This record gives sequence, C-alpha cells and structure tokens, in this order.
Amino acid sequence: MKATRAEKRAALLAQVEVLIEAFLDWEEKAERPNLTEIETMGLQLREQFGRVLAERALEDQEARQPAETPVCPSCGRKLRYKGQKELDVESRLGLLEVERGYYYYSRCHSGIFPPGRAT
Repeated sequence: MKATRAEKRAALLAQVEVLIEAFLDWEEKAERPNLTEIETMGLQLREQFGRVLAERALEDQEARQPAETPVCPSCGRKLRYKGQKELDVESRLGLLEVERGYYYYSRCHSGIFPPGRAT
C-alpha cells in the first residue's frame, strides 16, 4: 500500500535525524578537522541521504504500479510469483537495497523483478 505524504515525510525526517546525529558524533570526535575532512563527511552524508530518497521513491513506484503477472521471455508462459525478495541495484547513488516481487518459471529457469527495466 502506498504511503501517505505525511508518512513519507515522517520516515524521511527520521532518516535525516540519524544523519545529523552521525555528523554531530563525528564533529565531537574530530579534533580541528580541515576543510577537506569536513567536505568528505558532508559528501558521505549527502550520498547516504540520496540513497534513502531513491529507495523511498522505488518503494512508492512498486506501490503505485503493481506488476501484472509477467511472462517468460523465452516461451511466453506466465511466470510464477515467488514472493518478495531483496535485490541490490547498482545506481549512480551507489548500491540501493530494493524489495520487489520476484517471478520465476522453472521450466525455462527464467526469473525477473518487475516492474524494473534495463536502461
């Protein structure tokens, strides 16, 4: 089920608070960090939050566009739903953890994670 705007906002704010705490912990431990060290920490936190945003958007995409039963690319028969599976997706933001419905056809040994598409 698709999350409401308020639910998404609360979840994102919770993630931001975790990142802020990580920054404050780092700042307390760092003795006179130079600009490069400060920038590195800022970039790491930005990257982490970018992944959070992308994962959230992918979760909503699945809720917004539930996959119809896909067919085997080899023989055209309907694939069997095997439940939700985790999938690691390499993106420009780094490795994203995505949970999607997985479909498989044992005769052709064919499986996919719709609605994703190769780009």
